[in-house]
Amino acid sequence: MRYPEGGCLTAERRAFREKIRLQAGERFAAGEKTAAVAKDLRVSVRSVERWRRAWREDGLEGLRSAGPANSPTVTEVQFAVLEEELGKGPTGHGFEPRPVA
Repeated sequence: MRYPEGGCLTAERRAFREKIRLQAGERFAAGEKTAAVAKDLRVSVRSVERWRRAWREDGLEGLRSAGPANSPTVTEVQFAVLEEELGKGPTGHGFEPRPVA
């Protein structure tokens, strides 16, 4: 399922989706078939297959939300170092300027 605006979900929507995944996990444990779970939960078979794989590998914990998809992966310290290095430009990192033809 694709989401508008880059996939950003509210906390409430993430919680709702997690609840659906956990319901699916309970049904996997009961031995229900993928197609029946998808139909009853009104999601795609492909999503249920993906959830079942996560459930097999990590149980119900594998179905829990991992948090917002757009959380920063670079710390403030790393970002400051990155800005400093970018400020040096190509010549600051050993690249020679090309002669203009």
